[in-house]
Amino acid sequence: MKKEELIDMFQIVERANNMGIMFFDRISLKMDLSVAHQEFNLRLKALLISDDVNFAHDVVGIQNHIDRENKRMGDGFLPRYSSL
Repeated sequence: MKKEELIDMFQIVERANNMGIMFFDRISLKMDLSVAHQEFNLRLKALLISDDVNFAHDVVGIQNHIDRENKRMGDGFLPRYSSL
């Protein structure tokens, strides 16, 4: 993962925390984002600067649909800021 991607992820985590939409802690959300990024090649910068509704859709959706045991996304969820 590139340094810029890591910085974007940490900024996404901070924004999610400020919005009150984190389910667990910062580290958990960062790991969830990493899994989603590997699977969907997230457009992290676009997600970071998106409006609150679309930002919350993807961040909450990732947290709701991740299979943490197998480190994969489940339930057919497709983030709006996926590159797929």
